[in-house]
Parts: sequence; structure tokens; C-alpha cells
Amino acid sequence: MGLLTIFISLIVFAAIGVGAFYLVPKGPDQILYRSSITLTIVCTWMMWAVTYLAQVNPLIRPERNWVSHSGGGGSGGH
Repeated sequence: MGLLTIFISLIVFAAIGVGAFYLVPKGPDQILYRSSITLTIVCTWMMWAVTYLAQVNPLIRPERNWVSHSGGGGSGGH
């Protein structure tokens, strides 16, 4: 499911980027606006993808300290 989610999010972000790219009004700052929008979309998607993938496949496994509650003879002190 991880790879499918990445591709779906890429398509969504690309659609938003293309839509915003063509909705920028014409003017002297059109190139600046288009560049800013494109960089924002790319950086936002990359940050989301890295965060998502880090949670899907963590580099360090969490350690669990299991406490045995066997009920027989322990050093509970209760």
C-alpha cells in the first residue's frame, strides 16, 4: 500500500501544480509566481513523501519491554 499511496499523492500534487501553474495571471511577475508555486509544490510533496516513507519502514525498530504477569510467586511486594 505504501508505493500506491506515494503515486496517488504524486498525481494529486502534480494536478494541483499544473492547475496553479496555468491559473497564474499574466503580468511582469508571472515567471516569479510560477517558479514559487512549482518549488512549493515539489518541496511539500517531497517532505510529505519522506515523512510517510519513514513511518512505513522505520530504520530503527521500537524496543518493547515486556513485563511478565504470570501470577505465580514474583517479587511484587504487594
